[in-house]
Amino acid sequence: MRLLVTGASGKLGSVVAAELAAAGHDVLRIDQSGARSADFVQVDLTDYGQVADAMHGVDDRASGFDAVVHLAALPSGGLAPDSATFHNNMNATFNVFQAARRAGIDRIVYASSETLLGIPFETPPPYLPVDEEYPTRPESMYSLVKHLEEELARKLVRWNPQLSITGLRFSNVMVPADYAGFAAWQDDPAARRWNLWGYIDARDAAQAIGLALEHSAAGFETYVIANADTVMERPSAELAAAVFPEVELRHPLEGRESLLSIEKAKRMLGYAPRHSWRDGA
Repeated sequence: MRLLVTGASGKLGSVVAAELAAAGHDVLRIDQSGARSADFVQVDLTDYGQVADAMHGVDDRASGFDAVVHLAALPSGGLAPDSATFHNNMNATFNVFQAARRAGIDRIVYASSETLLGIPFETPPPYLPVDEEYPTRPESMYSLVKHLEEELARKLVRWNPQLSITGLRFSNVMVPADYAGFAAWQDDPAARRWNLWGYIDARDAAQAIGLALEHSAAGFETYVIANADTVMERPSAELAAAVFPEVELRHPLEGRESLLSIEKAKRMLGYAPRHSWRDGA
């Protein structure tokens, strides 16, 4: 496919763009900054005119996109004032969705967030492992924007029955260089309770995006995307019993299985994580 990838200079985006290109896709990377190259164009995603222009093609370098992968955003709360987080992320996503529609691009895969599950879980989750089956529970401005992005997607696909938008609720993105730091969390199960000890290797995130591009059907769908294990050495049943003793377990927890359920992504996309921090790379 000929793909336009936003946020391609970021931690997740740089890995995703490289993995998609390695898989044989023709990738144009756009972001607010990045190293000059034949496949990169500097675009301010909060400027609708620039986004719409890029969607229709950039000189003779790229045009006729089959799909958009939208990853550009302030990647978490606390990096900017709430108002800046809201305006940057909401405007960027609206601009990408709307410009893609106007350009006749009917397939969009974008980064939603695990935060919609209720992170930081100061209110315990309704059950474990958590999944896509209960209403979103935003607890921060960053998460509230992610909720609004999903609502925007739902309305746009109702207006455009041929449009496919897939929201991937990524867990905390990690790359191999991060894995040395996991040792510091092992003595205190509360240190990572805020996201149920989850993570996503950026390479497995790229796999999920590739599968979503391949399998996406008309309409809007969301998937929790995490790795198959937790960031902890302790068994998941022990973690759940220690930190969330009153929360219902939907099934017996085995080994170090993720408490962010990826069963829907496995079933509908064929997603199967290939990487683990336990492998060291």
